[in-house]
Amino acid sequence: MGKIIIMDHPLIQHKIGIIRRTDTGSKDFRTLVSEIAMLMCYEATRDLKLTDVEIETPICRTTVKELAGKKLAVVPILRAGLGMVDGMLAMIPAAKVGHIGLYRNEETLEPVEYYCKLPQDCAEREVFVVDPMLATGGSSSAAITMLKQRGIKNIRFMCIIAAPDGIERMKKDHPDVDMYIGTCDEKLNEKGYIVPGLGDAGDRIFGTK
Repeated sequence: MGKIIIMDHPLIQHKIGIIRRTDTGSKDFRTLVSEIAMLMCYEATRDLKLTDVEIETPICRTTVKELAGKKLAVVPILRAGLGMVDGMLAMIPAAKVGHIGLYRNEETLEPVEYYCKLPQDCAEREVFVVDPMLATGGSSSAAITMLKQRGIKNIRFMCIIAAPDGIERMKKDHPDVDMYIGTCDEKLNEKGYIVPGLGDAGDRIFGTK
């Protein structure tokens, strides 16, 4: 069973409080989303494996720790997920970046893939799928299914704000995926928005309405 980690770090909680505010403009919103992603990345990579490597310091030879095994990839769900990429890369600059684009079919309400471009060696990497909001869980679940269909097995999911419905959907569809969540909100409203939430993350990041 995948882990579900809900962040309790004071800096993460403080910054989430600011991005919720109606009067936080796009520039500050973008900066804060990036900072939250960076702090969450720090927490979400806590269990990465290390290996011993012998190096030369200016004083002597010694053994230090380096990341072992799989390299990392960040895969944002377009378009709001793009807001989390820079913060992740600030922490893990060697990570490669893929992109997944989904839209919702208005009749079936099911997510439809319109874009998927992944690093060539993605199946050999530890993949972080990122999206600021986990509402119904439909898009996130579909994105992870798409990755699994392409042979990717080591997947983690990261979001800033989640609704209970989305968490349950992800647990049901992808019980093997670890989830890292900034905070869990109360519910979804009749339009599928998270309450209290922060509105549409994509619109607020890119200044569109």
